[in-house]
Amino acid sequence: MTGAAQRALRLVAVSLVLLALACLWHALPLGEWLAALRLWMLLLGWRGVLLFVAIYIVGAVVLAPEALLTILAGFAYGAWGLPVVLVAATIGASLAFLIARYLARDRVRALVAERRNLAAIDRAVAADGWKIVALLRLSPLVPFNLQNYLFGVTAIPFAHFACATFLGIIPGTVLYLYIGALGEAAEGGGGAVKWALFAAGLVATALVAVLVAAKARASLRDAGMRA
Repeated sequence: MTGAAQRALRLVAVSLVLLALACLWHALPLGEWLAALRLWMLLLGWRGVLLFVAIYIVGAVVLAPEALLTILAGFAYGAWGLPVVLVAATIGASLAFLIARYLARDRVRALVAERRNLAAIDRAVAADGWKIVALLRLSPLVPFNLQNYLFGVTAIPFAHFACATFLGIIPGTVLYLYIGALGEAAEGGGGAVKWALFAAGLVATALVAVLVAAKARASLRDAGMRA
């Protein structure tokens, strides 16, 4: 399948997901449920933050879709969700990394050997270390949570992995948090000017994330990986 065909399929898939979410939003009281969940998290105070961090860490280990949790953090905590998610995601990624390195190394190694692209990542990490980790965080060639296990069987030092992960996930985290913050703004109402500012901010944030991802994909191609 050509690159253009793959991009077209991704666009169709994203469009279908957005359409399904829009239908659910109108068919079910999702807005009320989310508002109730947000209020419950805020009423818990610091205990709610700790609970969210614990859920996020477990999600990273069991390969749960972390993007949804990041959007929830934006909805519940706004800009304060950024440090919360960065810390939780880095801890969760590090735990999965250590599991792969010390408990499931042979199984993950077998998975890497069966897939050409994953094997290419293994070779690239051996050559360039943290740079490849950071690039893959910016433009994931494989899902975020699966990357954690993959990097665990490479030779990269743990400290390099953790630092590259923390920095590499910032653009994507900001984008998902902004989407969640839009939901919080919808609950609070507001006029046309407020929504115009939020829309402009979302477009700008998405544009930066896309440009960064494109640059990362080009660098990964130079390293011999198809991104």
